[in-house]
Amino acid sequence: MQGYLSRLAWSDAAVIIVAVAAAQIVRFGADSAMTPNGDVQAPATYVSVILAFAWLVTLRAFQTLDRRIIGAGSQEYSRVVTACLSLFGVLAMVDLLFRLNIARGFLAIALPVGTIGLLLERWLWRKDLSRRRARAENLEHVLMVGEPASALPLMKRLVSHPSLGYRVVGICLPGRSGPRSSVVMGDDEVPVYGNFDDVCDAVARSGATTVAVTSAEALGHTAMQNLSWDLEGLDVDMVVAPGVIDVAGPRMMMRPVAGLPLLHIDKPRYEGANRFRKAIVDRVGAAILVLALSPVLAAVAVAIKLDSRGPVFYRATRVGINNSHFKMWKFRSMVQNADDLKGNLRAHNEGNGVLFKMRDDPRVTRVGAVIRRYSIDELPQLFNVLGGTMSLVGPRPPLPDEVDQYDGRVARRMLVKPGMTGLWQVSGRSDLSWEESVRLDLSYVENWSIMQDALILWKTVRAVFAKDGAY
Repeated sequence: MQGYLSRLAWSDAAVIIVAVAAAQIVRFGADSAMTPNGDVQAPATYVSVILAFAWLVTLRAFQTLDRRIIGAGSQEYSRVVTACLSLFGVLAMVDLLFRLNIARGFLAIALPVGTIGLLLERWLWRKDLSRRRARAENLEHVLMVGEPASALPLMKRLVSHPSLGYRVVGICLPGRSGPRSSVVMGDDEVPVYGNFDDVCDAVARSGATTVAVTSAEALGHTAMQNLSWDLEGLDVDMVVAPGVIDVAGPRMMMRPVAGLPLLHIDKPRYEGANRFRKAIVDRVGAAILVLALSPVLAAVAVAIKLDSRGPVFYRATRVGINNSHFKMWKFRSMVQNADDLKGNLRAHNEGNGVLFKMRDDPRVTRVGAVIRRYSIDELPQLFNVLGGTMSLVGPRPPLPDEVDQYDGRVARRMLVKPGMTGLWQVSGRSDLSWEESVRLDLSYVENWSIMQDALILWKTVRAVFAKDGAY
């Protein structure tokens, strides 16, 4: 992993140098090495070197190379964006206060080019890291320490998501669990390296790089402290699983109280500035997409009309925020009486849970098969976004009879607007189990952020062209 971080650092430097150099050339010309910049009459090259150095320092100050956030989640991208905006915000204030009058065109080019370049570079490196991890490279070797009941859920989650970069190499069980040689996890067996007193020896024998404690209460405070001291000289990370799932980092904060670290979990925030900010992004984004895609929308409408009898659009009743019903727009992809024919096809249902899905649904028209494969039939939902009944990103819009079957936990999906896309869309769509679909929707509702929405929209494009789970 250290080699990956080193390559990432050098790539950051290369992107920033290219962005600053391009801004200098565009603003001042190719022969601008000594061209004065600003009232201080500093040569353009000197200003560029200072900007590039300050940019790199800012990235380090915001811990954009923290190995704990590299390779998974949106926090890596969020820190990069925050660092870039912070640097240029400070530069703007310094320029204003000291009347330096640095060429604004120079900064206006460097900021977007450098920021987009850094995000693209991080994304490309992450793709490479995912491929390496799929080949069992660049993995953290994890030694679990805890009761089987608390360790197995974490182990299963790490095994089912290899892109996270963790491989479970062993487990240490409490002495009262009795002598065991291995713990069965699905089709695999994880070797047991003794009990809680054998952790340091187990690290050496298993080659672990991370120790994950899942039963802190079983070890006790003194044993936990002693374990952290014992691991100091072994170059091993120690992590403690708090026993909560699907809670994003921004909602968690560690608070020391009387010498004891307490994990404070903030309530999900759906109201106020968050909801207003999301509404602005939705409306503006939907308006831009409608204008950009208007030729496609017109062409699909004509194709549907020529292909089969019936209206161009299909308006289905869905349940939105706070259980309010609304009409969701879609291009019609089935024959006109498709709803009346559903009852005859119940025996062929391939959907999960309460959802009805068929891979080879006879009700689908020729044009419908094409637009469903690429999710083009869902583009009219942009009008729902403009009207405020849907969001660009959110939980899947459910049917009324689905909502009638929700229990108290699943009903939390209705605390935010349903979305055209979401975690369910970029994680398999119709191929997901009902339980996994619900878990993803609840995770989104609990941990919403602008950066997460941007990441989901980016992944949606890839999911649509891959056509995974689309039928």
